[in-house]
Amino acid sequence: MSKRRVVVTGLGMLSPVGNTVESTWKALLAGQSGISLIDHFDTSAYATKFAGLVKDFNCDDIISRKEQRKMDAFIQYGIVAGVQAMQDSGLEVTEENATRIGAAIGSGIGGLGLIEENHSSLVNGGPRKISPFFVPSTIVNMVAGHLTIMFGLRGPSISIATACTSGVHNIGQAARIIAYGDADAMVAGGAEKASTPLGVGGFGAARALSTRNDNPQAASRPWDKDRDGFVLGDGAGMVVLEEYEHAKKRGAKIYAEIVGFGMSSDAYHMTSPPEDGAGAALAMVNAIRDAGIEPARSATSTPTAPRRRPAIKRKRRRLSLSSVMRRAAYW
Repeated sequence: MSKRRVVVTGLGMLSPVGNTVESTWKALLAGQSGISLIDHFDTSAYATKFAGLVKDFNCDDIISRKEQRKMDAFIQYGIVAGVQAMQDSGLEVTEENATRIGAAIGSGIGGLGLIEENHSSLVNGGPRKISPFFVPSTIVNMVAGHLTIMFGLRGPSISIATACTSGVHNIGQAARIIAYGDADAMVAGGAEKASTPLGVGGFGAARALSTRNDNPQAASRPWDKDRDGFVLGDGAGMVVLEEYEHAKKRGAKIYAEIVGFGMSSDAYHMTSPPEDGAGAALAMVNAIRDAGIEPARSATSTPTAPRRRPAIKRKRRRLSLSSVMRRAAYW
């Protein structure tokens, strides 16, 4: 069976620098940082006092106040981004096509905020004080669940939770669901709201977070030799994926095509990758193989890439990215 082509026809985003795709993109082009001091709980006892926070969020036009009380913030973020993506795609769900449209949306940690609140209610007031909506307000699959109900989607509905790669894993699996004929369209992505007392405290206890409290906007610096940890960021990102002929037939705008997707495991350490980057390299090789292209045809999109390749090859023992070219021949 040959794989079907999969394209992106809708985008939705809620981020620390904007509550839409357009505002986020504009802020990024302007070099704006969304990292700021945490203001929704007391951080005086915390080593890290900042995060990427969603600002000026209001979803009253999409989710009723009554329903909002039954949802952790990550679910609200995901629903808003999902609605944006569906509206942007122009995809109409009908009785005839509903079984061919689904959702694949995940979260790394789920409803941490409401987990904290309900645990406090349990400790202080006993089990009768736990909200009857506690479980559906916190579990990872509820963004997908709510969106399928809102739009009447009766196709596949899945939620993959793989920490920081949850969103991309859901997008990749959604693409494969379409490629192999199990759906014609999927809304896919991820949502997160981990800037809670337990979230910041937990990652801080693991010494994973930056502590540049004097300059939080410059704290996220993954390639800097003086980096001191990562920065928690809240928000949601969604795409609508669609089978190419299906999108073309209805005249949809096409942003991009997903031609390859790869996965792997380090099998090394719970949080630290191996120094040779073998796991990351294998994922890249698998993506190239899935795309059916030759490794020599892949490169970065920068105009200096051809000139830089010799330098990368000279340093290939230290650069996991370049090892893809080396390993593709025998993996």
